[in-house]
Amino acid sequence: MNRRNFLGTTLGASALAALSAPRTIRGAESASAQEYYELRVYHLAPESDGARLHSYLEKALIPGLNRIGIKPVGVFGEIEPKDGKAVHVLIPYATLDTFASVNARLGADPAYQKAGAEYLGSPKSDPAFTRIESSLMLAFAGLPRMDLPVWSREKRPRIFELRTYESHSELKAAKKVEMFNAGEVEIMRDVGLGPIFFGQTLVGGSLPNLVYMVSGENREDHKKHWGGFGAHPIWNKLKNDPQYADTVSKIRNVFLAPAAYSQI
Repeated sequence: MNRRNFLGTTLGASALAALSAPRTIRGAESASAQEYYELRVYHLAPESDGARLHSYLEKALIPGLNRIGIKPVGVFGEIEPKDGKAVHVLIPYATLDTFASVNARLGADPAYQKAGAEYLGSPKSDPAFTRIESSLMLAFAGLPRMDLPVWSREKRPRIFELRTYESHSELKAAKKVEMFNAGEVEIMRDVGLGPIFFGQTLVGGSLPNLVYMVSGENREDHKKHWGGFGAHPIWNKLKNDPQYADTVSKIRNVFLAPAAYSQI
């Protein structure tokens, strides 16, 4: 690819991303600004019980993040593992600066270092995980900040569904984000799907894609709420709107249960 074509492609992708970007990123501290999300997936060895990782997350990472002002932090296990044992961690950031500085700030936190010593000092012969996958997302304008339904706020029994929508082009990916902002987000709230967050993936695998999390008190009620979504007149209008045709090429989902210490 020559330099002119490369620049054209890069600038075009940036312009498309701007369709769903915040209008004033520098004002991210305001209540209405779109926040950022990091989703980590810790993969565990088949024989691992994950005890060292969970101890680190509960006693070192979450308290350390909370001291920086980063909360709530969610920790989840897969109800029906699809690709081996894994622990999902969802972390919100008010600004990109906060995300960029978090590791240095934790590294300078004596309480974090002390509480996480066993995990951080894991030997090569006995690692606490096999690998970590991480993605960075920008919240949708339609739900600019994480929202917790009553069953999460009160720590009632609850389940979560994490959904990933892949698109075949940057243009269609941006149109799908637009479609959510045009009504899908509000419909999910209206029918009781308990949305937690919606994020446009900026850095991660299988791009372009968006990721969102919905929730319920149990699988049965959650299924009924999805039925209400599918029958909603605004959804049926949106899905038949030609401008939103072919915006999704692949859907992946996983059902999650929160760890006892999860803040979500």
